[in-house]
Amino acid sequence: MKNSKRGNVDPFIVMDVMEAAREAEESGRRIIHMEVGQPGTPAPKQATNSVVESMTKNNLGYTVALGLPELRKRISELYGEWYNVDINPKRIAITPGSSSAFVASFTSLFDSGDRVGIAAPGYPSYKQILKALDLVPVTIQTIMENRFQPLPQNLPNNDLSGFLIASPANPTGSMLDYKSLSDLIHISQENNISFISDEIYHGIEYEKKAVTALEITDDCYVINSFSKYFSMTGWRIGWIIVPENHIRQIESIVQNMFICAPHVSQVAAIAAMDAKDELEYNMSVYRENRSLMIEGLAKAGFTEIAPPDGAFYIYADISKFSNNSFKFARDILDEAGIAITPGFDFDAERGNETIRFSYAGTTDDMKEGLSRLYKFMKSKDFI
Repeated sequence: MKNSKRGNVDPFIVMDVMEAAREAEESGRRIIHMEVGQPGTPAPKQATNSVVESMTKNNLGYTVALGLPELRKRISELYGEWYNVDINPKRIAITPGSSSAFVASFTSLFDSGDRVGIAAPGYPSYKQILKALDLVPVTIQTIMENRFQPLPQNLPNNDLSGFLIASPANPTGSMLDYKSLSDLIHISQENNISFISDEIYHGIEYEKKAVTALEITDDCYVINSFSKYFSMTGWRIGWIIVPENHIRQIESIVQNMFICAPHVSQVAAIAAMDAKDELEYNMSVYRENRSLMIEGLAKAGFTEIAPPDGAFYIYADISKFSNNSFKFARDILDEAGIAITPGFDFDAERGNETIRFSYAGTTDDMKEGLSRLYKFMKSKDFI
């Protein structure tokens, strides 16, 4: 049998790095994980306890396609608590993780061959999901001076059907303020470009609150997830918020593509949203890790970074050390026992001179990783 052309997508390199790290661990080495954006903390205890209780009372079968009404209502309340915006719960669709939310959103908004703008550096799966759906990803290069966020003048003059932003962003952790996000939304609307806001790192912010696109307009798609702030990566539970006149179309897509998100994960998600003490503790870990990383990376010679506003990543320029981020990352794994992600995963044009550090793990691991990294850089006469 032949392979489809649209299925010929690039691998997700960070997953390859994880596999290389796993193989090293299997051989008996202790690897410090700074490659993957996965919280080192488990799901909140309130979430897991609620599942145990529910399993004794409920067969946890299919839910309605858009998700448990109680969960959708609770998410709508969250938008009131965090942003003081009033969201109709009917506009919320629960999905099997944010990845499914992107598939559903792109399918709902675009036709085959449509062009969709995405920033570079950026989350690599945007591009690959678009390609797999026979859409055309249009890369919009950003620069460190603008904290790797696009400006309205960066949007190409040629036709775009859609434009996607992420704030806080992966791999940089940078955020758009209210005016910057407003400007991007308004220029998109003026040019009849569908606007998608990836907000899966909301809640993980340091000096100011992230702005949701829903503070500015209802004419957009907003995607979020329980994976990051709520520390529930493996539960595969996310959501989309869509305009009122898109509800039925999204419902039909979710019905046919996914049936529904896992019932057990929806039960856990409801409880997780009220685990405020545990979630705040997680944030205290990220704050400490962020401070340690900014200081420790500078000591190890990584001075070309934009300190992250949110999420748990630091994107570093390594051009003074190497022009091959694959080899640089592999050497650090092999010699120092630290897994990091080559920048090529996030920027095909300039990623050979960048790497991403994740500080989502434990503080002890971050301290050990920084110590090992300093010794590695010293051994190579980089510092």
